Amino acid sequence: MNTPSRALILGASGGIGGEVARQLRAAGWQINALTRRTPSGEDYHWITADALSRAEIVHAARDCEVIVHAVNPAGYRHWDTQVMPMLENTLTAARQHGATVVLPGTVYNFGPATFPVIAEDAPQQPQTRKGGIRAAMEQRLQEFVTEGGRALIVRAGDFFGPAAGNNWFAQGLIKPGKTITTVSNPGRAGVGHQWAYLPDVAATMVALLGKRTQLQPLEKVHLAGHWDEDGSAMAAAICRVVARYSGQSPRIATFPWWLVHLLAPFQTTFRELKEMQYLWQQPVRLSNARLLSLLGHEPHTPLDRAVEATLRALGCLPA
Repeated sequence: MNTPSRALILGASGGIGGEVARQLRAAGWQINALTRRTPSGEDYHWITADALSRAEIVHAARDCEVIVHAVNPAGYRHWDTQVMPMLENTLTAARQHGATVVLPGTVYNFGPATFPVIAEDAPQQPQTRKGGIRAAMEQRLQEFVTEGGRALIVRAGDFFGPAAGNNWFAQGLIKPGKTITTVSNPGRAGVGHQWAYLPDVAATMVALLGKRTQLQPLEKVHLAGHWDEDGSAMAAAICRVVARYSGQSPRIATFPWWLVHLLAPFQTTFRELKEMQYLWQQPVRLSNARLLSLLGHEPHTPLDRAVEATLRALGCLPA
């Protein structure tokens, strides 16, 4: 009788960590779920610990073949001082237990020189503070692999989906918990934008982990996700879904970037939004060529169905 594979999920109560944990469990994996908060009722081995504690992470990773590093400092605070120590603790645990490290990646670590279509091995020339940190994380994974480790980086566009946590969909386009009468569109007219439905991202990670022995020591893959060709498709999908339930379509308004610039000096969230504005002013698209070569397909939920599930979870549609 084969022993089920076991994974440690850092950030298991968050958006991407929680979704990966659920899908791995459904695929038959045993889950060590690390959380800073009171554990939920999922069928995991819950571990209340701090990702900044190396000893706790090493202990939590016992018997684990995979460590999903989906943890970030709370809110947008302390990235400069906490992100790299958290990653170092994960790498130490992975080295001691022979585990593969999985990192959910972003487009932040790329600069305009690689736009509009970004290949998996494109040079990283970040333009922002957070982008610099993300690039440093990936460079550290490269070093970890040269030391004999194994790692998988899965990059995707802007997350949306049930329980996706902090994201543009829930924080910029609509207001959670309220009937939607207006959709704010952050994009510039005619400029494409890439979205990633969180369950599709998690399904991709689970599928790749099923083939982990066939992957390169440092495997980097991109999701195509939902490509919004002219920057209007996501807002239009929200309007269609809302209209099916209410009979009335919300109006689409321009996102108030002027307000973000006004408040950025005084509020951390607005400062972060301002820093990422460049990703809405030019098309930025991830090429999923490597993913297709590995899996032959990309998990993909139709846009309206994904938007409906997201809006329902955010309390914007009837239960």
